[in-house]
Amino acid sequence: MYEYDIVQIDMNGWKGQPKLDHHQIVHAHAREGWRLVQLFSPPAAGFGSSTFMELYFEREIKA
Repeated sequence: MYEYDIVQIDMNGWKGQPKLDHHQIVHAHAREGWRLVQLFSPPAAGFGSSTFMELYFEREIKA
């Protein structure tokens, strides 16, 4: 069985960059046993870039 964690990161509308360091988030989750399985970014908003992205992590539940 697995558990999941979804982290939403808002994007800076002017720069088109994430407001948080997504690399740091991935490394921190990996240290805790999580595995990145998906990065989701919705279709572009009216001005040409996404407003957020989501990182999907999973890890096995140890019984």
